[in-house]
Amino acid sequence: MKNTNKIRWGIIGLGNIASQFASDLQLIDDAELTGVASRNNDKANEFAKKYNCKKSYGSYDALFIDDEIDIVYIATPHDSHAELAIRAMQNGKHVLCEKPLALSYNDAMKMTETSKKYNKFFMEAFWTRFIPSIREVLSKVKNDEIGDIKYLKADFAFYVNELEGNRLTDKKLGGGALFDIGVYPLFLSYIILGIPTEIIAKSIYHTTGVDLQTSMILQYQSAQAVLHAGFVSTSDMKAIISGTKGRIEIQSPWFMTEGYSIFKEEEETNFNLPNIGKGYAHEAIECHNCIRNSRIESEFWSHQNSLDLSKMVEEVKLQIGLEFS
Repeated sequence: MKNTNKIRWGIIGLGNIASQFASDLQLIDDAELTGVASRNNDKANEFAKKYNCKKSYGSYDALFIDDEIDIVYIATPHDSHAELAIRAMQNGKHVLCEKPLALSYNDAMKMTETSKKYNKFFMEAFWTRFIPSIREVLSKVKNDEIGDIKYLKADFAFYVNELEGNRLTDKKLGGGALFDIGVYPLFLSYIILGIPTEIIAKSIYHTTGVDLQTSMILQYQSAQAVLHAGFVSTSDMKAIISGTKGRIEIQSPWFMTEGYSIFKEEEETNFNLPNIGKGYAHEAIECHNCIRNSRIESEFWSHQNSLDLSKMVEEVKLQIGLEFS
């Protein structure tokens, strides 16, 4: 990174999540959206104009070789994450890559190895890990606020009216409930309880072969997590963490929450912690902190954290018989 006051971002894959991320970048004083890229040049030009970005490209490689870009945010479909993240780092760019990192654990390993080889910051874009409420909930759990955790419940589900021809059910793009949204409840169980001793998972499938909904039980030595993800029905999308001294309820939708409640001896205490913008700003700020301190990974969501989660996802994938190749 050149000596400049602002950290200069590039974005590839200019869909809905990229738009939300770009909006949040505008709320960070030391961030600048310098370049965007799409395989559709008109789309890139339109996106750049909307977010006051001075450069737009009709190819990803053109952005990767731009010396004025420090870090690339990858928001393309899941199947291209590994290839593009590796190429960006090989071209001297730091990388924030949308979840899930890759469609296989082996590819996720290659991505973290590339970060180390080229000494470039690399992080999975698990924005939920960095929002204030989740950071505080995790701190209180670790400080024994609700005792030993025995049970966790988390889901992420919404109804999609038209699934035919949808990215969500496209097997080539790594579609399906598990990889698109199931990673969220798995992530919560992981940061609270760690790696399970056993995973039991069952799914209902679309005609394309991807899962429409998946339910999971994660077995720990003295706790269980009950998790669910799906596109065929709605849910309250609250998360519950229950311990021997009380429970924490994370307000809906828990993965982008701005508050939580603690219940102890039937007394309820509420906590409200607003996010910056939609909530993506917090992960971007963490990227800035790491880059400015010459770190290639975050202590809050490390390479190993991503690999652990990837291995858990791979086990669910095996359990439900999901194959992408």
